[in-house]
Amino acid sequence: MSTALATPRTVLDLIDEYDQKSEGVETAIKAYEDACTDIQGAGCIMGTYVEPVLRGRAYVHASDMRKNLLKSGWKAIYNRLNIDMIASANDKRLFERTLADPPPLTVDIVRSTFAHYYANPRMHILRGLAEAFVGLDPAYKSHAKVKIGVKGLPKRVILSGCGDYGSYGRDRIRDILNALALYQGKPLVDYRDLSLLMKDGDALRVTREVPKGDTRRDRENATETETIVGRDIWLKRYDNGNGHLYFGPDALLDINRGLAEFYGDVLPDVDPVDPERSPSTAVAKDLQFYWSPPSVIAAALELAGVHDLTQWSHNPPAPIRVLEPSCGDGRILDAIRARRQNALGIEYHHGRAAQAKAKGHNVVTANFLECPPRAEFDAVVMNPPFYGRHYVKHVRHALKFLKPGGTLVSILPATAHYDHQELEGEWRDLPVGSFAEAGTNVPTGLLRIRAPRATA
Repeated sequence: MSTALATPRTVLDLIDEYDQKSEGVETAIKAYEDACTDIQGAGCIMGTYVEPVLRGRAYVHASDMRKNLLKSGWKAIYNRLNIDMIASANDKRLFERTLADPPPLTVDIVRSTFAHYYANPRMHILRGLAEAFVGLDPAYKSHAKVKIGVKGLPKRVILSGCGDYGSYGRDRIRDILNALALYQGKPLVDYRDLSLLMKDGDALRVTREVPKGDTRRDRENATETETIVGRDIWLKRYDNGNGHLYFGPDALLDINRGLAEFYGDVLPDVDPVDPERSPSTAVAKDLQFYWSPPSVIAAALELAGVHDLTQWSHNPPAPIRVLEPSCGDGRILDAIRARRQNALGIEYHHGRAAQAKAKGHNVVTANFLECPPRAEFDAVVMNPPFYGRHYVKHVRHALKFLKPGGTLVSILPATAHYDHQELEGEWRDLPVGSFAEAGTNVPTGLLRIRAPRATA
């Protein structure tokens, strides 16, 4: 099976076809209406209508036709580029939601939408593998416990809705099989291949009746069906659509390799066995800096209650004061200002502090851990250094800057919640690869901590 992507010329052809048909919508509708008139005329004498010849005639509107053309154009390009061979199950769902209200179909927008699949298809396939595991068990959300098949971690994943064509569970199986294909030198799996693997008669199936009196299985309403799908993987399916996917030793090794390659060692967020103790205010190793992508910033600001005051047409609330420790070049400060809120940044690195100041932000060049705390901020939004557990010192120090009842939201490695648990608060996982554009795939999340309110 060929996995080659279409040439850019093919995409241009599709866009040209879309442009031509979009310009010809009124002409096509008029031709249709003229043809309907001719048919009606052919069924009567001297225009004397007795009953309609065209029963259930469709009336076509130009706006509806253009909307359908736009959706069809995007879907045609998606299919022609074989994006399904690369995109993860999550990406597929996102594209399907985008089709409800797609952007204009131009070369530049198509390029910006799909170019990253060309740039690194392997990493997209491995991201599908990571996404398949991260939503299944907390063990897979930690950078320290990212591997499966090791002591204390399960050797299977449980998938729901894997029986229907195009289902989310089946997409997850495809993501896992394609990641294994990278390490086994086998061709990628498309949806036709997957259907054949899971079809009755095309794979070894063993069926056993549910034991009587087993209430758990009774609730699952299932005779269980075991299917060997190949590549050292077994799928045990149930009549309710759920499936348990098991891995043999070779598959476990390849999955471990795939997850390790995806997450990498860019950001060592786990302390060594015998960590070297540093002074409490020491600057993080190498001034670790991974800027916050826009989607992460937006999620952090919403969680912190830093609302967009431009959305108020009448009587907006008064701006709040927001502190951003370790503000880097000011990307979070940019978003805070765009929401018409007030912010102060603190940054140790002189070059990045100068970049933030050049944008007009109020920035103090200093080591945040050595800044005397003043409880005068309504909110703190921060992306502290991840190295070791250095972030713990930053978060604890930042809490001292909050007013009573204030809110702190910190971007943290997933190990902060799933392994270390030195900070208490409300945790929310960020999507897999949220920091990919900043240069790391380390699993991350948001921690929200509220300062106690003042007592009367």
